[in-house]
Amino acid sequence: MQTDNKSIDQDDAIDLSQYLWVIKRYKWQILGLAVISTLLVALIVLSMTPIYRASSSLLIEAEEAKVVSIEEIYGLNSGGEEYFQTQYEILKSRHIAEKVVDKLDLTNSPYFNLEDEEGGIQGFIKDAKSTLKSFLTFLPQNEEGVLSQEEIDWIEKQKIIDFFMESMAVSPVSNTQVVKISFESESPKLAAQVADTIAEVYIESYLEAKFNMTSKATTWLNDSLQGLRLKLEASERKLADFYETEQLVDLDGVVGLASEELQGLSEQLLVAENRLKNSEIIYQQVQNSGGNIDEIAKLPEVLNHPSIQSVRESELKAQSKVSELSKVYGPKHQKMISAVAELNSVQESMNRQVRALISGITSDYSQATSQVAGLREAVADAKAEYRKLTTLDSQRKILQREVDINQQLYNSFFTRLKETSEVGGFESANARILDRARIPIQPAKPIVKLIIVATFILSLAIGVCIAIFADMLNSGIRSVDDVERKLGQRMMGLIPWQPHKKKEDLPLREFFDPNHHTFSEAVRTLRTSVQLVDMETTKQVIMVTSSVPKEGKTTVSINLAFAMGQLGKTILIDTDMRRPSIAKRFALPGFQPGLANLLAGTHKYEECLVTDPEAGIDIISAGTVPANPQEMLANSRFSDLITELRAEYDYVLVDTAPTQAVSDSIVVSKNCDVVLYVVRADSTSEQLIQSGLARFLNMGKRVDGIVLNQVDIKKSATSYAYTGYYDKYGYNSNYTESEKT
Repeated sequence: MQTDNKSIDQDDAIDLSQYLWVIKRYKWQILGLAVISTLLVALIVLSMTPIYRASSSLLIEAEEAKVVSIEEIYGLNSGGEEYFQTQYEILKSRHIAEKVVDKLDLTNSPYFNLEDEEGGIQGFIKDAKSTLKSFLTFLPQNEEGVLSQEEIDWIEKQKIIDFFMESMAVSPVSNTQVVKISFESESPKLAAQVADTIAEVYIESYLEAKFNMTSKATTWLNDSLQGLRLKLEASERKLADFYETEQLVDLDGVVGLASEELQGLSEQLLVAENRLKNSEIIYQQVQNSGGNIDEIAKLPEVLNHPSIQSVRESELKAQSKVSELSKVYGPKHQKMISAVAELNSVQESMNRQVRALISGITSDYSQATSQVAGLREAVADAKAEYRKLTTLDSQRKILQREVDINQQLYNSFFTRLKETSEVGGFESANARILDRARIPIQPAKPIVKLIIVATFILSLAIGVCIAIFADMLNSGIRSVDDVERKLGQRMMGLIPWQPHKKKEDLPLREFFDPNHHTFSEAVRTLRTSVQLVDMETTKQVIMVTSSVPKEGKTTVSINLAFAMGQLGKTILIDTDMRRPSIAKRFALPGFQPGLANLLAGTHKYEECLVTDPEAGIDIISAGTVPANPQEMLANSRFSDLITELRAEYDYVLVDTAPTQAVSDSIVVSKNCDVVLYVVRADSTSEQLIQSGLARFLNMGKRVDGIVLNQVDIKKSATSYAYTGYYDKYGYNSNYTESEKT
């Protein structure tokens, strides 16, 4: 896990260094883009007309001073967030802007009405005139077929108002009731004047609206009050006519008396009905007895009657006396006769009392019946009278209620009219100017320094992004990291780019030029890398190839042969028999036989061999271009030739054809110990190189390493690894060939 984290950190560091390298490589282009962009922007900014901004502070009151409370009339609610938001929108409204334009006569201001037709408001308006004349033919036109002057003036004014609204800004100060009113203009004095005028017009507009509302409220209240007065008078007349028609003085007292009378009669009727029920029961029992005194005397109602009870007690005493005397005396005894006579007298009195009671019961029943009937008739009459009085009272209450309502409305409107009349002469504004605008000294825009600095920084950032993006789009190989990361191959050597004329090859003896020691040391470094590839095996035959032509494989082959020639006997063979170049580079004659002639058997080995005395190496050129070079290279004669050269030479350098053009290099590689793949820096695409490398892998042949050719050391990321390399080991511009030996 620690190893993984370490590798991730290394990858991040590599990516960062890669970006830094890209920035360093394109630093002059990035800086040039930033400088040019900054200069252009600076010219544009400096040519712009400075705009000044002035601001005034307006305090909007949440509660305005009131003489009397008349919010109901105005319909204003000065509390809550909505009120302040409404005031902000009023300040930014077109109505306020138009009033300010009219008040300051901005239509004739030189800052709103420029004479130059190529710019300013006037030029825009004049262009609008011509456009309207030519295209707005559907609008009503005057006798000459164009818009009337009033319509044109109106359009011009609307354009000025639009421009005015774009130049103003209203911004509330957070958590306060203060509003900042700002205006921008080419004239600092005009900017301050307009900012103050906006606040003044807003206050005046509020007072004017308030005055208009007061006037409208007064007019409306007067009209409403007149109607209410007429309604009140009509309702009062109806009530008076009602009293006169019904001949009423105190209807409430009459209704009360009628109610009490009806209640008394109802109570009497209830008592009479109860009495009638009781009398009716006794009367029915008497009638059912058929006039039998004894049965009637046994009735509970009769027995319980007071008069009957006293007689009954006398009868019981007489019976008791007779009973007691009968035990002592005989029936004819004087005392018995007297006692019996007394008993008969009491019984006779009982019968008389019963008869009298029966007569009284009948009389009471008849009387009760008559009384109930009379009371019922009286209650019915009382109810009718009460209903009549109640109806009259209801009509009276309706009429009285109408009078009361009309009176209340009249009084309320009359009070509001007096309040409105009083407020009409008192002007109270809902805002006041807190700070008037000061004439600005410095322009608000453009902010030249800030814009120039921002442009320079932004241009640098854009340049860096473009450079990194271009580097990401570049699929070429330009560094050791690219060779290892993209190609997955070993880096064998790096050949720096040498200044020379375009469309011409590098000078043949560049390797031996003491003024180009960097190039020479790069070739020697490649030589050393080849020797260290596998020290346990012999590395005599070294093949050099590339993906496509013009990558410098022949130059690498020649200079590597020069370097090898300093260590041992070396021969350079040109196996690229399709586009041979070694003979041309060494200025050999066109008739010089070479490898093709040797393999075809038309010439002997000694005839094809050429020695370069200055470099001390032998050369076998391609010779006469054959029709079938691949078949000749695949022939056993080529293998036999390589075997013979192994015995005679220490190093055999083989220059082959590009892999993407033909398969000659694949055939030649079978007889070689080391395969070097030349890649031109920042030129050949990664896909093309991978395709060429894959051809060797498919044939079971390993590519020993990549030679990165024509690398611009000053611009390449690899320069970090090579900077000071040669000085470190004592190589400098004065380092001579003799010192190397």
